[in-house]
Amino acid sequence: MSSPKQTILVIGGTGAQGAPVVKELTRDSKYAVHVLTRSTTSGSALELASLPNVALIPGSSLKEADLYSALTGIDIAFVNLNGFAIGEKAEVYWGIRIFEIAREKGVKHFIWGSLDSSYKISGYQPRFRTGHFDSKAKVADWISAQPRDGAMKWSVLTSCMYVETLSEMLRPFPEMIDGEEVMVFKAPVGDGAPPFIYLQDLAKYARWIVENPEKSNGMNLRAATESIGWEGIANAFTEVTRRKAIFRDITLDEYFASGIFPNADAKVGHSVGHDDETLQTYRQNFSGFWNTWKESILQRDYEFLDQILPERVKSVKEWMVLAGYTGKPGSVLKDYVDMGEARKVAAAAAAKA
Repeated sequence: MSSPKQTILVIGGTGAQGAPVVKELTRDSKYAVHVLTRSTTSGSALELASLPNVALIPGSSLKEADLYSALTGIDIAFVNLNGFAIGEKAEVYWGIRIFEIAREKGVKHFIWGSLDSSYKISGYQPRFRTGHFDSKAKVADWISAQPRDGAMKWSVLTSCMYVETLSEMLRPFPEMIDGEEVMVFKAPVGDGAPPFIYLQDLAKYARWIVENPEKSNGMNLRAATESIGWEGIANAFTEVTRRKAIFRDITLDEYFASGIFPNADAKVGHSVGHDDETLQTYRQNFSGFWNTWKESILQRDYEFLDQILPERVKSVKEWMVLAGYTGKPGSVLKDYVDMGEARKVAAAAAAKA
């Protein structure tokens, strides 16, 4: 007789990172996957529901009753909270609390989707403080202090900048330069060469963690595809598309004045009250974000990553070829999509006024 399928609960399964994880875990019939979601009728939820062996579980990752129910009968939990939406304080609390409830309910393996804290790595230099990095890293640090030989194994999967955002918030824009159309990649990043990750490979790393619990127990797996600067990105774009591209370094002030955010001085954390003093503004948060990439604070061990996933995509250029990348806009980050929808609503309201 075959052994029963393990059941995996994915929290954050409808997001940019979680959805590829769900798809990777269901590419065969090895696992039953439950996805906790506030809306079982959203487009992203319905797309996941169409996959084999996926069950949508209605509920919130910020409500204990829903968590106790969702974690009942679960073998493995993969948890990736949207700290950008709920704020640093809430992510720290709920990240720890979900771990505790998972342990209560007899979950065998807890996997936390994390980010590095450049603020901590730099020795707490304030120019690197980035709330949506720091909250995940604080939870990861707390988890890393838990016993490795306890009843519940734990692992941390640390990601970085999604390469797919080169079609969204990092995408190039065409300009006419000396009578020629040139695609311009603009960012306040200088000579920095930060790590990027291909989301489908990130999902494969997640599956490796699931399928190798003895090796992954107690591990913080810091995933990436390649560390590359913006000059390299522009050159790769030209090589792949045969279209001329350049990188234009800009200042942080120019970046925030570009309209990338409707109000750079609004508080990050659109799902919570903005009178919370622990919330950073978009300007503060993304100043730390870009300073991190500009000074190449975060490093990766690519030799180790090759050992785990030999078939991984190894460069941004390789991803561009695989994805048929053209620089055209696409939707990746849920928060960025929501921001775009909010702009449309505001524009429509202004037109009626």
